[in-house]
Amino acid sequence: MKVSRQMCRKGRVITHASEPLRRNLFLQSLSEEGQESVGKANDLDNVNNNSPAEIQDKDIVECLESDVQYWTDFSKVHYHPQSLYELSGLWADIQEFDNYGLGKEAFCGHQHGEEIDDRLRFFVEECDHIQGIQCIVDDSGGFSGVSAMFLESIADEYPNVPVLLYNARNPSLHMDSKGRKQAISHNLHDAVSFSRLSELCKLIIPVGLPSLSGSRASQFLRIEDEKPYHSSAVYASAMHSFSLPFRMKQSGPSAESIYTSGALDMYGTVQMLAGQMRQNMVTILDVAMPAPSLSDRAQQSFLGNLQPLIPDIAEDVEDFHAVETMNIHGAVTSGNQRASINDVKDAVECAYDNSVTRPKFSHLSASTCPLPIPLPFPMIFRDMVGQHGELLETPISGSSSRGSIEVHSIPMATRLRSSTAVLPFLERKLENLRRFGIERGAIGAPLLQSWGFGKDEVEDMGEVLSKMVTTLKPYPQYSSDSD
Repeated sequence: MKVSRQMCRKGRVITHASEPLRRNLFLQSLSEEGQESVGKANDLDNVNNNSPAEIQDKDIVECLESDVQYWTDFSKVHYHPQSLYELSGLWADIQEFDNYGLGKEAFCGHQHGEEIDDRLRFFVEECDHIQGIQCIVDDSGGFSGVSAMFLESIADEYPNVPVLLYNARNPSLHMDSKGRKQAISHNLHDAVSFSRLSELCKLIIPVGLPSLSGSRASQFLRIEDEKPYHSSAVYASAMHSFSLPFRMKQSGPSAESIYTSGALDMYGTVQMLAGQMRQNMVTILDVAMPAPSLSDRAQQSFLGNLQPLIPDIAEDVEDFHAVETMNIHGAVTSGNQRASINDVKDAVECAYDNSVTRPKFSHLSASTCPLPIPLPFPMIFRDMVGQHGELLETPISGSSSRGSIEVHSIPMATRLRSSTAVLPFLERKLENLRRFGIERGAIGAPLLQSWGFGKDEVEDMGEVLSKMVTTLKPYPQYSSDSD
């Protein structure tokens, strides 16, 4: 039960109490599993035959599809007490915590900084060696301001540690109709948030489409955009697969593994994509979920199945300076047999040989282990996805959507690329900031001022975005000057 007390003007105290949230079937099943483990540990021989019937997986899946409201409804992770931090003093609904200024104010108004820093320091001190820090930020509202303040302290305390930042967006955020005032606020927030956060990391990876269900990334998926439960599964799977090389064991120069290849740490990834080859820190994350077969007839379409998880991307761009890193794990070949590491290397090389263009530099990581599909995973696979993620020629009848009961694992392919294809994405943010916040008489200037930004700060943010554009398209007309 949640209880809060509020003092009235007349000195009376009003108590607000709410009933505790009801645990769904999935959380109940986890609790029962824990009780069973305790029972076995205590060698309980007498089983109560009158106990409630065992919760069936089918019932759990149906419950999750219809009743998920919060991420805790489908999380089975046991969190360390230092892992979670609550922003005290916030009474606004999450829909009202919707801009950078509110997040900045909430963070600065309390002693959040020191407390969060202490929690991060606890985990850093537990590391023998820290590769880097991966941050996943919902930058669509006030938490972008909170994250920026936190990332500032990380940059100060760990200046030599690379930070990879995922800007995650929920498709349902784009579904609400907005008036002109709200649209301007939204566009300014996006530009400000992206500019500020990009200054505090080494590599930024935007993740989130306005309509995941209508994108080509979902050609083998059945997504309901209004359910974050669905979209988060796709985005989390892509992030997990992309970062898999960070967790691979580094082999010696003469040692080869039949299970993994191409281990790469965070520093190497940053240097490859945003270092000496091209000074561009804004990347595109592509995914093939599930990845198609590597058989001869599918090799030409293999690269075509990699689709971006970011909007406003230019298609069919010839960029002779493009740099990318690709990871493929659990791939299958003809006869739905698990592909070897050499099979993956040969197939990717053949696909590039048959492609019209290829990047200036590419790195390939591979693993024979597919992506497991655990019980809380949503029913998002179409009826042509088989038990091990193979793509069937004939759809399975009587099942429009399939989940963890029917699909146990899938092959995955992800690609992170530095390319001029991201230019429209950056140009749109720059144009919105110039139009609504920088130009003389800009309608959004008072709004930015209310968020705590002066004219010089706004122009500096415009300059940051302008430099991102000119890095990929070095023409002088993208200066942020308002003259």
